[in-house]
Amino acid sequence: MRLFLLTALTMAAFAANSVLNRAAVGSYGMDAITFGAIRLTSGALALALLIVWQRRGFALGGWGRGVAVLGLLAYIFGFSLAYRGLESGLGALILFGVVQITMFGGAVLAREEMPKARWLGAGLALGGLIWLLAPGASDTGGAAVALMPAVAMAAAGVGWGVYSLQGRQERDATQATAMNFMLAAPIALMGALWMGDGAALSMGGVTLAVISGVLTSGMGYALWYAILPGLGASRAAVAQLTVPVIAMAGGMVFLAEPLTWRFVGAAALVIGGVLVSMRRA
Repeated sequence: MRLFLLTALTMAAFAANSVLNRAAVGSYGMDAITFGAIRLTSGALALALLIVWQRRGFALGGWGRGVAVLGLLAYIFGFSLAYRGLESGLGALILFGVVQITMFGGAVLAREEMPKARWLGAGLALGGLIWLLAPGASDTGGAAVALMPAVAMAAAGVGWGVYSLQGRQERDATQATAMNFMLAAPIALMGALWMGDGAALSMGGVTLAVISGVLTSGMGYALWYAILPGLGASRAAVAQLTVPVIAMAGGMVFLAEPLTWRFVGAAALVIGGVLVSMRRA
């Protein structure tokens, strides 16, 4: 029961990132680049304090750290920019669909064993994304998905997929996450100073960015890595499939976002495809 509750809390944190980002950028008019920088920097500070408290020490790492930092930056800024024009549930669906495809591609390149069910599942998930992102596909009355925000979220999905693939090689995932955040934060701040709009700052938007960085990103990721050994790989993958559904529910409750049949159908294909891909044969 304790593991179940911690897993549910972590998935809620992941989904909350979508709602918080959408609210800060959409409702408070906060600049997406600035939101991402504040989120990343506050998360880095929180993780650094966690590492000091746990006496884990700091390790710079090799070339793999650079790959992880680039993946994290692509995720943070792609994620933030995408929510200029995407709803919470839709953004989460695109994100985790592309993450699964990216990690599938990484497994193929690494020549891991690929059962037929895994190929079928990847095809179903890809089909769901194509249907969701097809220009003008609006037979249920919902508006066509905006292209550039969808591309930004797809880039975020690739970044998170690469970040996750690299993370499998880390011996101390919490320490590695802290170092990735700490190294990415200065780059994010420079990007915000160069391209961000400081005039768009508001107390509400900054508060949401700090909550996203410290709680739902920094602490959420640390909690996720802490419970992964108890979950195992397959149950962890299944658990993440709940994130788009939670994000969609959060968007409906807090942001008055509509639910369309097109989203439901695409979500069923993506989630069903990932479930099929997890079969052993």
